Amino acid sequence: MIPTLQWTSEGVSFLDQTKLPQVETYVLARNYNEVADVIRNMVVRGAMAIGVSGAMGVALGIQQSTAVTLPDLNAEVEVICDTLAKTRPTAVNLFWGIAQIRDLYNKLAAENVAIDEIKSQVVALAQTLYDEDIANLKVLGAYGADLLPKEGTILTHCNAGALAACGYGSALGVIRAAVERGYKIDVFADETRPFNQGTRLTAWELTKDNIPTTLICDNMAGYFMGQGRIKAAIVGADRIAANGDTANKIGTYSVAILCKEHGIPFYVAAPFNTIDIETLNGKDIPIEERAAKEVTHVNGVQVTPDGVGIANPAFDVTPAKYITAIITERGVLRAPFEESIAAMSKQTK
Repeated sequence: MIPTLQWTSEGVSFLDQTKLPQVETYVLARNYNEVADVIRNMVVRGAMAIGVSGAMGVALGIQQSTAVTLPDLNAEVEVICDTLAKTRPTAVNLFWGIAQIRDLYNKLAAENVAIDEIKSQVVALAQTLYDEDIANLKVLGAYGADLLPKEGTILTHCNAGALAACGYGSALGVIRAAVERGYKIDVFADETRPFNQGTRLTAWELTKDNIPTTLICDNMAGYFMGQGRIKAAIVGADRIAANGDTANKIGTYSVAILCKEHGIPFYVAAPFNTIDIETLNGKDIPIEERAAKEVTHVNGVQVTPDGVGIANPAFDVTPAKYITAIITERGVLRAPFEESIAAMSKQTK
């Protein structure tokens, strides 16, 4: 697997996803502010990758602190966490990753552990979270593969693959696991305007894995469903509410409705930390509004008339009633999701 992000002695190295598929190049974030910029500018993207990136950003900030007393370091940690938390508001995994490092720091600080030892432990935890992400997604992939047809075409939207995680992927991890079992499946990848994650990333990633992939425009899904071509749809998630309502890349809601109309199973694949039990339903999920230029320009070329109004919500919310199942590394959740999520949240990790 090409590493999406990697801890190094000089900082955190990120595969620059804004340059794919034409150029494979890396950006080195040498401090937590640069990690924040990388997340904000979508050099790294995808809820799972953002979560671990946030954790690494906090750990990097703590490691590089010159504070000599815990009170001084406490104040720095608050600034570090706040800076990273403001980068992408919808992906709950970001706040999870930040909290993992902050909670360990608070525990060690309360025990009056030496600052050098604190630095060592938070860095070790950030690296462990990276390894756990890949391991968890392989387990998730196996659960999901059980649900897919043994042959046929699977539709996916946006990119919930290795590029959206530390490796392997959630929605594409399920597809990978199915292919590894010998299933004869191929993929229809939505282009996913306006940032073109399907065009640039999913098509690139699956092609590199020799998984047969056809790129389609976002507005073609209904046509192919009507033709009987699509046997299932599977997507990732950036936040799942306690009742199963799911925020994912803009356009997901439309795909889910089309699946319901055509009797096609619609699956959401995401690690369990994507579920936010404090958010009761989809109406409470904050939706990030991104820059107009993502809509007005394609590859740096303006394609819209000057002065036209632009709306660019990055996500939409799919109500739980349209979701066939939610696939996690702990198992498969089904309706009523409020009950199944509550029961699974009580399980020991």
